[in-house]
Amino acid sequence: MSEKKKFIRDSVYGDIILKNFEVKIMDMPQFQRLRRIKQLGLISLVYPGATHTRFEHCVGTMNLGSKLAEELDLSNDEIELIRASALLHDIGHGPFSHVSEGVLSVPHEEFSKFVITKTSMKDLLEEKFDVNEIVDIITGKGHLGPIVSGELDVDRMDYLLRDSHNTGVSYGIIDYERLISNLSLDDGLILDIKGVQAAEGALVSRYFMYPSVYQHHTTRIVNSMFRRALKKTFTEGIINEREMYKYDDSDITAIFRHCDNEYVNDIMYRLDNRIVPKRVKTIRLDNFKFPEKMYKIKPEELRKAEEEIAEDYGLDKDYIFINIAEYPRFDEMKTQVTVDGKLFPLTEISNIIGALSKARFNIPDISVYVPEDEKSKFNKLKLENYVDLPEIDREKFHGIHYDQIKLF
Repeated sequence: MSEKKKFIRDSVYGDIILKNFEVKIMDMPQFQRLRRIKQLGLISLVYPGATHTRFEHCVGTMNLGSKLAEELDLSNDEIELIRASALLHDIGHGPFSHVSEGVLSVPHEEFSKFVITKTSMKDLLEEKFDVNEIVDIITGKGHLGPIVSGELDVDRMDYLLRDSHNTGVSYGIIDYERLISNLSLDDGLILDIKGVQAAEGALVSRYFMYPSVYQHHTTRIVNSMFRRALKKTFTEGIINEREMYKYDDSDITAIFRHCDNEYVNDIMYRLDNRIVPKRVKTIRLDNFKFPEKMYKIKPEELRKAEEEIAEDYGLDKDYIFINIAEYPRFDEMKTQVTVDGKLFPLTEISNIIGALSKARFNIPDISVYVPEDEKSKFNKLKLENYVDLPEIDREKFHGIHYDQIKLF
């Protein structure tokens, strides 16, 4: 007798079928914790609708993983393994997702591995799976790894769709069905030439979601505030970094509000009331001849520059923030495309992707943020006096960039 079908209603895909064992996984406290972790951390301070959770994202990733596994004509056992791995791929994420990960000494995948192999979750999973196979898949290893953690993986497909849906930013709408129907599995996921247009759409979506959502200037400063406060709780032993996989957003918020450290209290008060520092200096990375050099500047160099600015302007160093937007990786550009039985990098097949590769540094910048009531002091701030910046490219054409023109 076949098991009775169970469904969960998803805001992006509608009804998603759940197997009984998957319901057991989801009912575990380690998985229920994901209901209390926002997918986009503090971005709801910019986009009020961005309150969706890691729980939703994991269920959505399982749904797409299942569709792709079926399209690849995998065995029933492999499909169930992919579904479970996709469901569990973010099980170790810390509070506020990638915000807290920015100050952790290990990536969230390491915490996921720990939860899967060292907690009561292992006891359940071993009734049906080899937990080491699940760990390999969520870390992109082995034949099946690229499905969940690769270049055009189902994790990325879901978060683009879900983040777009919940923020109201339309850039993230992608043709995931076209992508899935044109992928094959060999040494990684291989894209058929018929799916190139869908891949182009996905990458252009990522390109625009980067400045609009993930690296919005307000997102970056609230993340910086939170991370600085979190680091102080680690240093003072208020929070044990090694146990971050146990906490949820409300736990950290409560600790910040009520701990003995006045700075941490104040930062939480400011986040609660959206009292956000303002930018007083911004330099776009495409102003430099070699923008990649910005990512060789060490955090301690930026911290030293913050301290020197604070001293020169008579401010508390903990309220000066120098932030460089995260490196625009766009790993999907490495995807291999099959054309008449031969493989080519996506950048060679698509002029749009080639232009995106060149245009990736048009958007990121380095910015200095200070408290709003101190902003007027910084009209003549010269960042180059405090940070060893790369050489400015004085010949580069600014305004509308040629490579961006080619996109449209």
